[in-house]
Amino acid sequence: MKRSALTRRTALRLSVALAGSALSLMSLGLSATGAAAQSFPDQTITLVVPFAAGGSTDVVGRVVAQKMGDILGQQIVVENVAGAGGNLGADRVARAEPDGYTILMGTVATHALNPLILKQKPYDPERDFAPVSLLVIVPNVLVINPKLPVNTVAELVELLKKEPEKYSYASSGNGTPLHLSGELFKAMTGVKMEHVPYKGAGPALNDLIGNQISIMFDNLPSSSPHIKAGTLKALGVTTAERAASFPDVPTIAETVPGYETYTWNALFAPAGTPPEVVAKLNDAANKALQDPAVVARMKDFSAKIVGSTPEELGKHVTAELAKWTPVVKNANIQMD
Repeated sequence: MKRSALTRRTALRLSVALAGSALSLMSLGLSATGAAAQSFPDQTITLVVPFAAGGSTDVVGRVVAQKMGDILGQQIVVENVAGAGGNLGADRVARAEPDGYTILMGTVATHALNPLILKQKPYDPERDFAPVSLLVIVPNVLVINPKLPVNTVAELVELLKKEPEKYSYASSGNGTPLHLSGELFKAMTGVKMEHVPYKGAGPALNDLIGNQISIMFDNLPSSSPHIKAGTLKALGVTTAERAASFPDVPTIAETVPGYETYTWNALFAPAGTPPEVVAKLNDAANKALQDPAVVARMKDFSAKIVGSTPEELGKHVTAELAKWTPVVKNANIQMD
């Protein structure tokens, strides 16, 4: 009996000791995580831009990263990880250590269109990322060759209905925001026109200016010089409000109520990043967007500054997925 009682007593003490050790180790781990979050950032941060250098996402990323680095007191290095329509770079950040030192310049492509279009989905746009801040909105624009005999969106719709399937529209590629801008336009107006995908906006613009094709949806910044030169005619911007850089160009929504598309740039961290780290990144991003030099640069670029809380960005991604799901389904767009 004594041996049995002693055994039970020893086992009980051992269990208590082990539980105490586990709690101590857990406490140490939490303390270490908390300390790391408090000292963030104490090393260089990498901002992954999932597209090639020189594009609109790259330019926005570099301008914001430089000012955020000044605010945080640490350099933010931009790394271009192009490929698969932005998926390679986004996937890299989704799999990165969730410590705030690898973050993503996300877009409507990485967090709304690609997840809906691609058969193989390397990441979940909501589950695998911690939203930081919605930075800017960049308008798209409906442009035509000046030889097309229309001057307004209403006249274009009338022409396309009068001569269905006679005209085609160009975009920078299958599944791009510009392609989907055209499909949404078709769905909301009931017009028929064939989509002609190009390998980038440059070749598409060349054919549009050369009158090999008549209509195109493009990013406003890349079409701006041609609109100003008169080699392209802008019928409407795709945002809900007119662009500050082209106040005389109406919105498409002025003719087609409810129509709205745009390219957006936002910061994301890997899921599991400590809330304190996300808060510091958010604060730096929103302060950077208020800097006069950044404001001026974004205006030159036709980008509308937004800034947001992490929660607002999360709701924005959810809304974008809901918006584009029926468009992708109706257009039967799917890519490997």
